[in-house]
Amino acid sequence: MRSVVRISRRRKPREVSRKVIRQVVPEEDARSTRLWAIQALVPIGLEAFEQELHQELEELTGPRYQRAGGQADLVRWGRQPGSIYLLDQKLPVQVPRVRDQRQRQEVPLATYQGLQTPHAADRTLFRRLLGGLSCRDYGAASALDEDSFGLSASTVSRRFIAVTRGKLKELQERSLTGEEFVALFLDGKAFEGETVVLAVGILATGEKKLLGFVQSTTENETTCSEFLQSLVERGLRYEDGLLCVIDGGKGLRKAINRVFGRKAAVQRCQWHKRNNVCSYLPKSQQAAMRKRLKRAMELEGYEEAKAVLLKIHKELKLANESAATSLLEGLEEILTLQKLGLMTELGRSFKTTNVIESVHAGVGQRTDKVDHYRNSNQLHRWYASAMLDIEPRLRKVCGHEHLSKLQNALLAQQGGEQLKKQA
Repeated sequence: MRSVVRISRRRKPREVSRKVIRQVVPEEDARSTRLWAIQALVPIGLEAFEQELHQELEELTGPRYQRAGGQADLVRWGRQPGSIYLLDQKLPVQVPRVRDQRQRQEVPLATYQGLQTPHAADRTLFRRLLGGLSCRDYGAASALDEDSFGLSASTVSRRFIAVTRGKLKELQERSLTGEEFVALFLDGKAFEGETVVLAVGILATGEKKLLGFVQSTTENETTCSEFLQSLVERGLRYEDGLLCVIDGGKGLRKAINRVFGRKAAVQRCQWHKRNNVCSYLPKSQQAAMRKRLKRAMELEGYEEAKAVLLKIHKELKLANESAATSLLEGLEEILTLQKLGLMTELGRSFKTTNVIESVHAGVGQRTDKVDHYRNSNQLHRWYASAMLDIEPRLRKVCGHEHLSKLQNALLAQQGGEQLKKQA
């Protein structure tokens, strides 16, 4: 146990009061705290390091030129050049050596070993590079001491690779067991000539959780099925029903049917459907038709909304057969929220794939600076790191207080007998 001396200044200058406070802190934890403080104080860090090192040296070998004190058989054994990290800088130092004469081996110094890794500085490096600072410019932007080294582009790159490798592993392996999901957003995004299919889960509390992604050439059924199955293996539960919001890709729709079966209720993105239908029409007619489709799709009642859309379909069939066919395709899944009776409560968040589009946009802000990915692993590391950086900033979905109604509606759709208690 150590005594911590707190010095407080009074009104009169040069008058100080000393108050000794006993702290129940193990010696190892106290040393770790001091080492962290040394790393944070770059201007006086070297001096503090020498003082800490001198104190440890006396604890091990006793005062210099004296035989009394210290531990038996431990003696000073000269010095050797070394280096320590202060924040993200690597600085040269002279390190004293201690030798155990009986064991005939060198004794490592805890103070020196504690500053051999950058610790929290790797998180700082990660945020800076993810924010846009290049590896080549990192040394010039970060160095505060003219004697610092170890901030070359290659060193910074290796440290960033190590951090992002851990981020990718965290995203791929974190368990979903015990999490209560009520909805799943799935969408593909063109990324460096490939398609990245991203999954965002909505918890019963309304919080968004980024579940993972898969790289593929297209949203094909086989790839998407394997991806969804991997989520199930990690603990994703869907037995009580799951609302899946997608943009309408056929491969993704077949994958949902293969993995979740009748347990999943699919809501097609209304924005994508309007956009697809209007793309067949002349530009002069698109704005008016988009407004009509929007009003129809946002009607609260299922029968009413379907009747209006079928009326529009008849009109489109005379003007443009392709647009009419596009509207009719997947019509039932466009109105899933109406069939569940929750268009008013949950339509704002669940009628489109905007939830996942905002995630794609956030990932783009952090990865668009990379002009070329050398391999797939680099792409995956950057994408996973960007996702985990975004996740804490995500807000709850609008209407989250009504998600218990969604759970009940999904159970009722499956013929469930026991409904969850409504909030």
